[in-house]
Amino acid sequence: MTKATPLTGVGLVLADLDGVIYQGQRPIDHAIESLVKARKHANLGFITNNASRTPASVAEQIAELGIPATAEDVVTSPQAAVRVLTRLIEPGSLVLVVGGEGLTSEVESAGFRITRSADDAPDAVIQGFSPEVGWSDLAQASFALQRRPEIPWVATNTDWSIPVEGGVAPGNGALVSAVHLAVGRLATFAGKPEKEIFDVALERFGSVGDALMIGDRLDTDILGANRAGIRSALVLTGIDTPKTLLASDESQRPTYVVEDLRELHKPYPEIIRSEDADGVLTVEVGRAVVRRKGHVIRVARAGRKIDLIRAGATIIHDSGLKIFGLDVDPQIYS
Repeated sequence: MTKATPLTGVGLVLADLDGVIYQGQRPIDHAIESLVKARKHANLGFITNNASRTPASVAEQIAELGIPATAEDVVTSPQAAVRVLTRLIEPGSLVLVVGGEGLTSEVESAGFRITRSADDAPDAVIQGFSPEVGWSDLAQASFALQRRPEIPWVATNTDWSIPVEGGVAPGNGALVSAVHLAVGRLATFAGKPEKEIFDVALERFGSVGDALMIGDRLDTDILGANRAGIRSALVLTGIDTPKTLLASDESQRPTYVVEDLRELHKPYPEIIRSEDADGVLTVEVGRAVVRRKGHVIRVARAGRKIDLIRAGATIIHDSGLKIFGLDVDPQIYS
């Protein structure tokens, strides 16, 4: 009998963008052909925390890389944030926007008026990442929230960093934190890992019970999928690494771990657990074998690197212990 793959029974694939499909303008190896292949058997949608671009511009980039896509295929954190905002303020209200076209276009489409100045006494503040956001923009948001402490403050997402062609750069979470430090209050968030953005995606594409989220971040993609009650696949081509996977808490653990997106189409190896008479716990994945005795974890057989990572993550997570309390063989995560 053919073994199941991560796509077995999946009717909807939701894919993150940065760190999964591309990094900056560069496509990630094997991502495009793997998602084109997945699209033959399941609906394919894209879900991104990037608030700086419109869905149409994102879809255009995806299509240029080789995956047919339209604006309707792209769910963005501004869409989720504006949906939150519509529940908090009246139609036609004045909103101070910190962000770029990807955010302003959604605010305007929802029928709100836009300002960039706290002097206009806005009814709410909405904040999202854009490379053009500067100190003066953050200052205006801070002034507005100080002058009218009762108004809503909605932020698109909490990503502390974003992968770009030059490396990893500060993300929207860092900019929101700057305003938070100035005003002493917290924003309401809408993008991953909040459930709101997944609600938008699942309402648009359907397939609630058989959806798979593919992402490179434990704290947004995987945590968000878990909150939404759908399966997830962590791909090790972006922000998170084997080391951060091993250290993750229960809320951020993925259903699958893949080295690249080709493995979506390959049989996913069975995880075999056992314990001997001496209390030595063993986890086997493929040919990789990892053992734990007390707080000591060692590699008994390395096998394939990705299988070793899967085995190591399983035995650590099964222990219920924090990684800093374990003596872990560096071969698992190096």
